[in-house]
Amino acid sequence: MGGCSHGVWGSPCRGVGQWPGVPPDPSPTDLPAVYSLDGLLVFGLLLVCTCAYLRKVPRLRTWLLSERRGIWGVCHKAAVIGTRLHVAVSMSCLLMAFYVLVGK
Repeated sequence: MGGCSHGVWGSPCRGVGQWPGVPPDPSPTDLPAVYSLDGLLVFGLLLVCTCAYLRKVPRLRTWLLSERRGIWGVCHKAAVIGTRLHVAVSMSCLLMAFYVLVGK
């Protein structure tokens, strides 16, 4: 009768404590991490590299990166970091690419 010992459809099985045919809830250790440090680092590197590239394009620089407050201010600061620390950012991108492709 559907896996339930007392045979009533629509009610949970008393011995098991769950509905018939429904798998048990995963434990907290089985759930994936929502945020990970490597994901945040990849996002930050992509933001810095993209904003630094957009800063080199003259039309996009005046349109996107002229504001220094709010979300566009974050993009402006990321562009400044990307252009001033271009060697460190490029080395970080290479190390992160190696980690993502080989280390994971």
